[in-house]
Amino acid sequence: MTWSRARLHRILEAEDPQFGRAYGLFNNGVIVLAVCVYMFSTMPDLGPTSRAILSVLDVAVIAVFATDYCLRFACAPRPLRYAFSFWGLIDLISFLPALILAGSDLSSARLVRLIQLARILRLMHMTRALDHMVGAVTSVREQLLIFLFLTLIVLFLAAVGIYQFEHAAQPEVFKSVPHSLWWAVATLSTVGYGDIYPVTPGGRFFTGIVLLVGLAVIAVPTGLISAALVSKTESNQQEKEADDP
Repeated sequence: MTWSRARLHRILEAEDPQFGRAYGLFNNGVIVLAVCVYMFSTMPDLGPTSRAILSVLDVAVIAVFATDYCLRFACAPRPLRYAFSFWGLIDLISFLPALILAGSDLSSARLVRLIQLARILRLMHMTRALDHMVGAVTSVREQLLIFLFLTLIVLFLAAVGIYQFEHAAQPEVFKSVPHSLWWAVATLSTVGYGDIYPVTPGGRFFTGIVLLVGLAVIAVPTGLISAALVSKTESNQQEKEADDP
């Protein structure tokens, strides 16, 4: 059995045919354990024994994450590139702040909440389906960027329009165009929280138009990503069939 850097890297990436799947399941299990430990640690009625057990489990999770990071850094084809990559930083954040804050009174700081988010993101890192989703989004990034630019223009126009219709009737609600942007976001996304709403006939008519435009704002990027994802899936399937003897 040969244990080279390349093979260890494949194991860590869950790509090794012999041990990759097992390590991937183990890594995902540790991440789920970390999230569960954090979730139960927020319960107010825990006894000293329960808190001690959760603390031991948290230390074990930190040890696993730290070891995993060190191994990934050592085995990566380009260690510095991994260290400064998105997933490399997520792997680092998932344990380093906990080590720095260990034994301090900052356990409830917002930084620790960021650690929990990083640990959940690690679970996404081990999900191969996410790679296909990222690839699909990347393939239509130019269309999405153009649509995002157009959406920002529509948001501004919606804020300007509702301000013109409603400022005189509700000067304390629609104080300015920047104040109206919140209404534009909530309405254009078709969420409609109801905390800010028009009362004039012109404002209500304008809101109806914005709502119709909002349907396109949701439908267009969804359609682009869906089409790209289907194309990506078909392409991967064809490549897999071509590789099979």
